[in-house]
Amino acid sequence: QFFEKVIMTFEGNLAAPKGNILAIDDVHANLHLLTEILTQYGHTVRPVPNGKLAVNSAKAAPPDLILLDIMMPGLSGYEVCEQLKADEHTRNIPIIFISALDQVFDKVKAFSIGGVDYVTKPFYPEEVLARVNAHLTLGHLQKQLQEQNIQLQQEIFERKRAQESLQQRNRELTLLNQMNAMLQSCQAESDTYHVLRNICEQLFPSDG
Repeated sequence: QFFEKVIMTFEGNLAAPKGNILAIDDVHANLHLLTEILTQYGHTVRPVPNGKLAVNSAKAAPPDLILLDIMMPGLSGYEVCEQLKADEHTRNIPIIFISALDQVFDKVKAFSIGGVDYVTKPFYPEEVLARVNAHLTLGHLQKQLQEQNIQLQQEIFERKRAQESLQQRNRELTLLNQMNAMLQSCQAESDTYHVLRNICEQLFPSDG
């Protein structure tokens, strides 16, 4: 059973969508380890050593996901998260906090300001990879759903236009049939003027 779980986890990691990940931590060893773990499975990682650079990097080229430490000099992870969530270009990027802080208060605060997940240090590579892949997969599915909704709305709009066009053609055909019947019943040429004017006003309401 153990080996079956390992194989399933490995296959799941390979099947997960690959993402551009911004890793933020002031400890070089942590950045190196995260980069090594994620690039091994095809992800692209941008390691950043402090909060200020992280905010600038995320806004300049929004990643698919962010791994964020909390305790950093300058801007803390909480402050980085708040700034990114306040910007319309970065607010939808999923942020996973990775921190040595393991109190319930810290975790609640991380989720309350917009974090989607929380990993406690020292972390297990398998756990980080599994959580990253899970949120990348979720984001990929949400993006697909949005694209399908847009396509569906476009199809509904085009179908509505086609239906309106068909209704207009049917209306015009009905008017032409009426005109034909009325013209045949006219006794004199002068009688046709009234018929033509009446029908044409309905066929071309915007014309003088």
